[in-house]
Amino acid sequence: YLAAATELRAAGVAAEVYLGRAGMKAQMKYADRRRAPAVVILGGDELAAGIVTIKDLDAGRAMAAQVSDNAAWKTDRPGQVTAPRGDLVAVVRGIIEGSSIK
Repeated sequence: YLAAATELRAAGVAAEVYLGRAGMKAQMKYADRRRAPAVVILGGDELAAGIVTIKDLDAGRAMAAQVSDNAAWKTDRPGQVTAPRGDLVAVVRGIIEGSSIK
């Protein structure tokens, strides 16, 4: 986790690591309150597979306003991408560049 944050910071991207013990829902709320444009999910499964999951919070908020089917929302996971670990900085930069939060 710290290596990913260090990599982002070295590339000029502001990054925090959530150190609390709360579950994913609380962590996402924390990121939302901090007005983070993106969240990087890097758990044991992602580490083992060499991937990262990145949530575009702006896109997720915009799409949430249009949700009519909660089951489809959970299946489609709008605003969320999975990328090779080596593409972390490029994907996060792309999200930030398109974000209304600067």
